[in-house]
This record gives sequence, structure tokens and C-alpha cells, in this order.
Amino acid sequence: MTTEEVLINKFGPLLTLSQVASLLDRSPEGLRLTIRGDNELGKKLKIARIKIGRRVHFKVQLVARLLDGCSSDA
Repeated sequence: MTTEEVLINKFGPLLTLSQVASLLDRSPEGLRLTIRGDNELGKKLKIARIKIGRRVHFKVQLVARLLDGCSSDA
């Protein structure tokens, strides 16, 4: 099973900020600061981000690529 398949089976097609923070072993507030910052991880997470109303979610496909160490541009 790929990372993407495992994440989809566990969480569904979208991840919450708390779920992504847990996967990256960070606090949700620390992840928010990372996303706001000017760094490589923050830029990749911004690409995966989707806002639904006031809530922020992340595409599983792009987060899985990030966890696997691949470029999200591929």
C-alpha cells in the first residue's frame, strides 16, 4: 500500500490541520506558523491547502507526496 492509500483509508480525501500536524509530529499552532513562514515546507503545505468556509483542509495526495519526500510539483 502506498502512503496515499493508507492516509485515504484512515482519514478520507482531506486532512484537517490537526491531522497534518500529528503526521508531522508538530503542534497545530507550530504548523500554522510553518505555513505562514517563508520556508520550503510551508510553501509545499500552502499548495496542498484548501479552505472550505473558514476551515482549512489539506489534500491527501499532496501531503502523501510530502511525507514520501517527493516534490509536490511532480
